[in-house]
Amino acid sequence: MRSINIHQAKTHLSRLVEEVANGEPFIIAKAGKPIAQVIPIKDAAKPKRRIGFMKGQYTVPDDIKTPFAAEIEEMFYGGK
Repeated sequence: MRSINIHQAKTHLSRLVEEVANGEPFIIAKAGKPIAQVIPIKDAAKPKRRIGFMKGQYTVPDDIKTPFAAEIEEMFYGGK
């Protein structure tokens, strides 16, 4: 693992963060002594999908595609 001094890390932070995101960790050193290790976070951004977690909490009407068909038709074509 490569070691980078603090000044270089501050100067090239965005590039270094991209490299870490691509799986290349590094160590930050001060006066040649390692003080911090920068590593990627594993799967923190992806929450697990829970399919069906709201089952039974609501009902879908049978005419879901046309609940306001008459009102919409009146808006487009005017009164009957």
